[in-house]
Amino acid sequence: MSTITSPLSDADRKIVGECLQGALIDLVDLSLLAKQAHWNLMGRNFRSLHLQLDDIVAIARKHMDVVAERAIAIGVNPDGRSGTVARETQLKQLNAGYIQDTQVVEAFTELLEGINRRMRERVERTEETDPVTQDLLIEASQDLEQQHWMIQAQR
Repeated sequence: MSTITSPLSDADRKIVGECLQGALIDLVDLSLLAKQAHWNLMGRNFRSLHLQLDDIVAIARKHMDVVAERAIAIGVNPDGRSGTVARETQLKQLNAGYIQDTQVVEAFTELLEGINRRMRERVERTEETDPVTQDLLIEASQDLEQQHWMIQAQR
């Protein structure tokens, strides 16, 4: 079996691979949590929040694919398996069952804040090691920070 080669040094590929894998875990779990909230949402702001959660899912799915494909393009195997995501996620999990709209706003404000902080750290770590990956992370950060603002504004 052959492997994918990369223009990056082994040291740089390791750093970039860790950043991409961390972003992948955040994005996969964000998409799952947003769907969970979407399905179980209750409250006065149901309709608008229900639709916004679908927007968050679409953004997470779009960027998770880009991140995973960037990883493989530099010779790093992405791992988005459910067991890996469950073991490595840093996102606080939602309770099972119905969830009030106000709880969703608070939970996703916190979730997105943490993801955005980690994404900015990854942007910084890839500045010297791989500007191409940095650009992908910046684009994801822009979309996620916009969703953070929109969720947070509903407090």
